[in-house]
Parts: sequence; structure tokens; C-alpha cells
Amino acid sequence: MTRYVIGRIAQAALVVWAAFTVSFLLLQALPGDAIMIKFLNPELGLGPDEVQALREAYGVDQPLLVQYLQALGNFLTGDFGYSVQAGVPVSPRLWVNLPATLRLATLGLAFAAVLAVALAFLSTLSPFVWLRAVIQAAPGLFVSIPVFWLGIMLIQIFSFRLKWISVINPGEFEGLILPVLTLAVPISAPLAQILMRNIDEVLTQPFVAVARAKGASPAGVLWRHVAKNALLPTMTMAGVLFGELLAGAVITETVFGLSGIGSLTEQSVRFQDSSVIQAVVVFSAVCFVGVNLIVDLLYPVFDPRLRKQKVAAA
Repeated sequence: MTRYVIGRIAQAALVVWAAFTVSFLLLQALPGDAIMIKFLNPELGLGPDEVQALREAYGVDQPLLVQYLQALGNFLTGDFGYSVQAGVPVSPRLWVNLPATLRLATLGLAFAAVLAVALAFLSTLSPFVWLRAVIQAAPGLFVSIPVFWLGIMLIQIFSFRLKWISVINPGEFEGLILPVLTLAVPISAPLAQILMRNIDEVLTQPFVAVARAKGASPAGVLWRHVAKNALLPTMTMAGVLFGELLAGAVITETVFGLSGIGSLTEQSVRFQDSSVIQAVVVFSAVCFVGVNLIVDLLYPVFDPRLRKQKVAAA
């Protein structure tokens, strides 16, 4: 078991390093940089020599390998560089915007999970064939809806038409309702599809027939015998979807004017602030591999067979 944990941590570290390296090379391949975008503005009155001096001060004139090693060493010590556009270190900007995104992503994932479970259980327990067909078709509709369009439609319906939720100076809780819905609905679709398929497969197992023969109700069989066995593949899908959740947060925060990692990313891409973009990419990679690592480590907790296999392998 210890060897398995160490191996998974090493794989996670390798993925983070690969994300850092690829993003660094892609950002370096872009034409121009944040210094040229900001300081070549004629209104600032800076000449070519002064701009070159700034490039030397920021170290962007050094060879690519030197820049890479310096950036990698700084990241390992928690130094994410300097934001050219904001004129401040990247770390404070990241930590200031982080809580809003984490709150939005956590609530979005939680609501997506609740919605997926509700759809899966209703599609199984509903006594009406037509209702089961409608519920089973719902995930396909959810996944096809663009996030930005869904956000705009929710604002149009619940804010402008029904006037139930304000988007102008809303309260802390009220301001999260529509963004969480916007983020959760597309994410819930693949979770619901996987859960429905797994429930259908588990229902064909012999132990389910035994439970029914003992007089267990359909709901009891589903909750006590089927749900736990159908949950494991869904957990894997939830970990994979976390990357999509972070990507959706960028669009959602832009649509609703929220101050988080998404809005910070949008601003940094617009001004080609490579230090901030690099920090956001690495942060997203750490979150992604962290969530998937937790899911992998939880597998033996839910399935004793896996725990025995890993103990035997160790």
C-alpha cells in the first residue's frame, strides 16, 4: 500500500512538471511579451533603449534554458514571478483571487454531484417509462449547452424576467446561485450518464436478485446494495471533470463579473502576462492531480478487494 501511494505521488509530481514545462515553452513561443505590450505604448514616452533595459531587468532577454531553470527553481520555492501588467508579485494576486474560485468550484461540483445522483436514481425508480426516457435524455441535453449561453439565459430568465435573483450588487449567497447553476449543469451530465450506466450493470448482478428475493424494496436495494458498487467509476469521472470545472470557472466568472482565478486568467491572457498565466496553469495542474490522487487513494476505502490487492502487492 505504501509503495502504491508513493508511486501515485510521483506520477502526480511528473504531471505537474510536464504542465509547467509545456506551458512555459508555449508561452515563450508566442510573439511579443507583456513588457512590449505595456511599455511600447507611445503614451508612456519610453524609447527602445529604455524598453530593452526593462527586458533585461525582468530577465526575458536571457537564453531560453536559463529562463526555464530560473522559473522552475522559483516555482519550487513558491515564487511565481512578477506581474508586469499589475506591477506586483504574482503570488498575492493569486491568493486574493483564489477563495472566490475555490468556493465557486466546490459548490459547483457538489451541486453537480447531487443533480447527477438525483437524475440517476429517478431514472431507475420512476414507475413511468416515458419519465425514465426523459430523465435519461436530460444529460445529453445538459452536456450540449455552452456554458456562456447557459449563464446568459439564467440571467435573462431569473434576473430580468422573473426578478427572483439580482445580478446587480447581489448578496454573497445570492450572487453565487446562478454561477453555481451555470457551472454545475454541464458537469452533472457525464456524471449522471456514468452513474446510470453503472446502476444498470450492477442491477444485473446475482447479489441484487438475492436482496430482492429477501423482500427488500426497490429503493432499499438501490441505496444499500447498488449505489456503493456503482459509485467507484463515477468518482473517477468526477476527478477527471475537475479540469473541466476549472475551465468552466473562467467563462462563468467572466459572464457574471466575479473576481476569481477565471477573471485573473482572462486579464492575463489579454495582456499576455506570462508569469500570471504560468502560475494559473501550474495551480490548475496541482488541483487536478490532487483531486485525482485523492480519488485513487479513496478507491480501496470503498472497495475492500482493491485494498487486499494492494496489500498483497506491497
